[in-house]
Parts: sequence; C-alpha cells; structure tokens
Amino acid sequence: MEPSPVYPVAGKTGEFTARLVEEILSTRPYPEQGYKTCLGIINLTRNYDPVRVEAAAKRALKFRACSYRSMKAILASGLDRQPDNEDQPVLTGLLPHQNIRGQNIINKRR
Repeated sequence: MEPSPVYPVAGKTGEFTARLVEEILSTRPYPEQGYKTCLGIINLTRNYDPVRVEAAAKRALKFRACSYRSMKAILASGLDRQPDNEDQPVLTGLLPHQNIRGQNIINKRR
C-alpha cells in the first residue's frame, strides 16, 4: 500500500494533526474514504491559527472524537484554549444525594 498523500501536509501543522489524520485513515475500510475528512481538517488552518488546530487535534484524540465535525466544534467553542485537566479525578459513580433512591427501595417494589 502506498503512503497517503495527506500525511505530509498534516505533518506540517503538527504531530497531533498527523496522528489524527492517521487515526481517521486507519479506521476506514479504504483509506481513500477518509481523504475528504482529512483535507477538511487540514483546511481548518485557513480560518484558525495552526497552533489552535494542533491543540484541537490533541483534544480530539484524547476524547476519541476523530472527525471534521468534532474538530470544527472544538475550535468554534474555544475548547482548544482550555487547559488540559488530566490531574482532576474522574467521577466513577453517582454522588450520594437525598433524591436518589437506593437498591432497597427498588427491591421493595418487586
């Protein structure tokens, strides 16, 4: 298989943009199906600073939101400018609250 023509162009924007393009092309049955999406992402540098596009690509990869639509939404809402909150703990369950019914209430109804 020959290398994709969009890799070198994406690499000029940055490492994360190149990785995003690689991810998009690798998830398609035929890499050609992802060319339009990748070119759209690369062309975002026409309207946005390449540093912002690179930050948006990093965020898109983190959240596995690998699409043109996601990249455009990240840039439009300014999420690429927000700090990366890797230090914050992720909530794994519901917080205790007086309005949340417990298992014992559910079992009584059966």
